[in-house]
Parts: sequence; structure tokens; C-alpha cells
Amino acid sequence: MGDQVGVAVSGKLYYAPESEFRRVLALGCSDIETAEIFAALCRVNTLYMIARCGSGHIGSSFSSLDIMSWIHLHYLQDQSSNDIFFSSKGHDSPGFYSVLIGTGKLDFDLIHRLRKKDGLPGHPDIATPNIATNTGSLGMGISKAKGMIIANRLQGKTANVYVLTGDGELQEGQFWESLASAVNNNLHELMVIIDHNKLQSDTLVSKVSDLGDLEAKLTSFGWHVLRCDGNNISEFASNLSSIKSIKDKPKIIIADTVKGKGVSFMEHTSIDSDVELYKYHSGAPSDDAYVNASQELIDSANVKLAAVGAENLELESVIRPVAATLENPQKLVGAYTDALISQAEKNQKIVALDADLILDTGLIPFEKKFPKRFIECGIAEQDMVSQAGGMALQGLLPVVHSFACFLTTRPNEQIYNNCTEHTKIIYVGTLAGVVPGGPGHSHQGVRDISTMGAMPNMVLVEPSCEDEVHALFDWAVNENTNSTYMRLFSLPCILNFKLPDSYSPEVGKGIAIKSGKDALIFAYGPKMLSIAVDVANSINAEFGQNIGVINLPWLNKINKEWFFETIAGCNAIFSIDNHYRIGGQGDRLASVLSERTDDQILHSFALDEVPVCGTNDEILETHRLDVDSISKSIIAVLN
Repeated sequence: MGDQVGVAVSGKLYYAPESEFRRVLALGCSDIETAEIFAALCRVNTLYMIARCGSGHIGSSFSSLDIMSWIHLHYLQDQSSNDIFFSSKGHDSPGFYSVLIGTGKLDFDLIHRLRKKDGLPGHPDIATPNIATNTGSLGMGISKAKGMIIANRLQGKTANVYVLTGDGELQEGQFWESLASAVNNNLHELMVIIDHNKLQSDTLVSKVSDLGDLEAKLTSFGWHVLRCDGNNISEFASNLSSIKSIKDKPKIIIADTVKGKGVSFMEHTSIDSDVELYKYHSGAPSDDAYVNASQELIDSANVKLAAVGAENLELESVIRPVAATLENPQKLVGAYTDALISQAEKNQKIVALDADLILDTGLIPFEKKFPKRFIECGIAEQDMVSQAGGMALQGLLPVVHSFACFLTTRPNEQIYNNCTEHTKIIYVGTLAGVVPGGPGHSHQGVRDISTMGAMPNMVLVEPSCEDEVHALFDWAVNENTNSTYMRLFSLPCILNFKLPDSYSPEVGKGIAIKSGKDALIFAYGPKMLSIAVDVANSINAEFGQNIGVINLPWLNKINKEWFFETIAGCNAIFSIDNHYRIGGQGDRLASVLSERTDDQILHSFALDEVPVCGTNDEILETHRLDVDSISKSIIAVLN
């Protein structure tokens, strides 16, 4: 049975059960009142989902929930309709899921499985029912919608396509590229809603790339443009109804919203605030913040219910999972922050560029210390990389930052252009590898070695610990005459190995962190090296083998003489890649090994398919990159 919650209690999480949504939808009040109450319940459940899984995006979900609730209740409930809705920004997926769950389009039990394997991925994926397209990489939405509309026309289907975008997303060039042909082709079925909450990941949109007179800009492309309060369902509903009658051009509603709408201390409305003052873009709330936020949301929902003569909410509750804590973990991004500042103090030519991820890439201390040498480029990776190219041509040493999945892909052509100019640039990709798996495949950096590895005049490295971060970054700044790509594992981690005190990076050469001659495991980075050490210890103890582990931080450079000397007399050679098999370090090692004519074979462990979304342990086990799976495979080879 549910409880009518008077006061939210610390340590508990609250959600509105399926029966409450059915009750609300059957109240018989006006469409607007129903949508307002429905959105209030969805906010309760969105907060629950994020708090339960320990990560997600509250602010973006809350700003867009009124919009999504109205569209789904008023336009997409008709089962015979071919109309399509999707969110191009993807960060609002917890809110989007709560709407789909509340309308019965997703199984209700999925509310407990955000960012879990076989649950709801961190960013939308078409494997989830009623998800029209994968999103998470920004700027693609209108282009995808245009393709859907053209396909519908060719197949004789009549359908509207509703696309929700973020305002920070408008910094991606593809958004503006997509506008003109929609008018040329009279794609009147296309209705775009801009969730204009004024904030991107780091700070105010206006501080990064001011949108200016957005209505005039969009109108100049030939679109029909309206503007309204996106958190006022009545006003938004009126605007959406009016544009549906426009049949000679595509339509855009600029919906002014508030990030974190619905919780007073999460709402971002001060034009003077910056990244450090807004804490609810991503991540789960603290226990105190959750209690206070859930109380506000519950009280707000009850006020709306009372206004239509209905009983208070009856909620279900669960005990909040306790997040695991690590004692004195290694934090590679923090070590990188220190390394960058240390080098910048000695080298006045170092400048740091960021693509709206200043917190995640560890650049806040750098910006404070060197404000004139920090350039916030926004959600515009191609522009950022080409700016770096211009700086390098004029004698600076640019250090370029973003998530690995974005930094090495969208601006890949621009990076190649920079490389052909024989200048020196350092690229730093955080969130590298298959874990964390919660955000989903759009954010898992597992193809960056392949996309960067063939670049001319480029050396790829991945440090395994804090000390190696300093050593490799020092090498990139002071010894490497070419460009460097450094991929960084972002999660705090406990290591089961230590680099020798005498260790100093030498290009193409690794270092033994566990000796052994029966077999050798080559790996890199803190996660895969720790797994390799556990595998070796387990097999050595149980089967009496002598398996060694080599840390090889050079991802596209192998010193052949060192490599052949290292593997001499070894019965079996293995590699573990935090990457797709094709193009990873294992591929590079196998290529070098193929130059010899003896019988040694490299056995590699790597990703062979698009990584699933889930907890870190679930991800590794699913893709057979966990200790147990790798141990069994190695034992089979040795036997």
C-alpha cells in the first residue's frame, strides 16, 4: 500500500506508483490541469530515478517536463497516430522516461532500472520501446527529423515530428546546417521546441556563445517562429496549437524555461551565477538535497490535486542505496589538473581550451589561476580544434579538452588538418573507455584510439596512475616535438600495482608491474591494468603459472626491439583493450608480432560490439572484460 507522505524522511526515496498516474488521468479535470498534475508526478519520479541510480541530469529533465508532458498527453496518446517525438539533447532522458512510464508506454518497473543493464540507458537508445532515435551527441535532431519526414512522404504516411532541443545544443554547427533545406523542402510536418533554460553544462549560454536575437535568426532562415513560457503548460499548449495550422514551412517554438524547474533551490534563474553555483546539471543529489527537493515536489503535487478536489498523493518508498566509498583513491583527472597548472606556470605559451566540460575535464582551477589563458569554446568541438590550430600556428601551445567520445570524432577532420601543418597541440580526452557505463554508448569513449591512432605526427598515451599522469604530460609538453593525445580514465580508483620508483617514460616501451615469463598480459590505464594484475594473481595462485603484466602507455607507438626482447621465450601473449578490438592497442601489437615468423600468437580481449549501458560491473561482465571472464579465457589458452 502507498503512503500519504507528510514529511520526507532521510534515507528513503519516494515515487508515485502506477496507480497514481491512472488516478490522475481519470480525474476528469481539464486537459491543462491534468497535464500540470501529471508533470508534477513525473518530477517526483524523475528525482527518484536519478537518486536511486546515483547519476543523471536533474536540471535539464525538470526544465523540459512540462513540454514533454503536454505533447505526450495531448498529441501522442492516440495509438493510431504516426506522429513522432524525440529529444535531441538526451540529457533530459530521466524526465522523458518518467513521461513514457506515466503514460504506459514503458513498463512501470523500469522506473527502478535507470542506467542499469536491461533497464533504461543514460541517454536514449532505440532498443528502448517508444524511443525514435539514439541521442546524446548533440546537434543531430533536426537532421534526423528531416530524414523521417522525407521517408514518411515517400511511403505515403502523414505524420508530424516533434523535436526537443537544448539551447546549448544550438552551438553545434549541424543545428544551423539543418535549417535551410527544411524550408526549401517545405517540411511543415516538422515542429521544433527549443528548451531555452539559459544554461549549458558549465555556465550560462550567454557567457559562452550568446544566442542574440534568436527569434530573428531563426525567422531569417524562413521558419515560422513563436516564443512562450515553456513551463506554463497553458501558454505552451496555445502556441503549439497555433503552429499546427501552418502548412507552408517548418515551425519552431522558443520555450523559455528554468533549469531545475519545480524545486526552489535547484532552479537556476540568476544571470550572475556560474558553474560553481549551479550543482544540478548532472549527478545525484545529496541525501539532504533529496529530502528537501522531494518534499517540495510532493507538496506542489498535493496543492495541484487539492485544487481539483482530489486526495493527496499516495507514494511508495524504498531505502536509498548507499553509495560505495573508496579510501584514498587515485584520481587521474585531479592529477592532470595539477600537472597542467605546474607546466603552465613554467611555460607561458600554454593555453587551455574547453568544450563546455570545465568541471569534468578538471579545468576550474586552471581558469581561476590563468583566466586569460583559458578559452571556453562551448559545445562546438570543430570550432575549438580549429581555434587551437590557429593558436599553434602563431606560436602558442594549445591544450584541448573534452570527453574522449566527442573530442576525437566530430572534429576529427580538423585534428587531421592541424596534424598536416606539423604544429604541436595536446589533446586531452576524459571519460575514456567503456566505464563508467551509466551514460550509455554515446558517451563511452571506446573508438578514440582507432580514430586518432593513424594521425600523422601524433602520439597517443594513457597514464595508469597519478604519477604517470605527471610523467606523460611532462613528456608531451617538454620532450615530444609532435602532437599528443592523452586519454584519461575519469573514475576514482584503487590500484593493485605501483610503478617502479625509477620509472621514466620512453616512447614505445612499457614497464613490468608484475614479472612473469610463462605468459605476459599487456594493458594500459588504471582499470585494465588492475584487472590484468588480478587475473595474473588468480591464475598464478590456482594453477602455478608465472604470468607477468606489462604497463604499455603508448597506444600507437611500439618499440619493436623492446617488444621482441620482452616477449622472448614467453609461451603466450595477451592484451586487454579498453576500446573496440579493431584499431586498439592489441591490433597494434598483433601487427608488430606478425612481422616475425615464429609461432607466438597474441590473444586479445576487447570490445566486439556496441557497449551496453549499466553499472560498471555489469558492463565489464557483459563484454567479458571482467577478471573471471579473462581468467577463464587465458586458462583455456594455456591448457
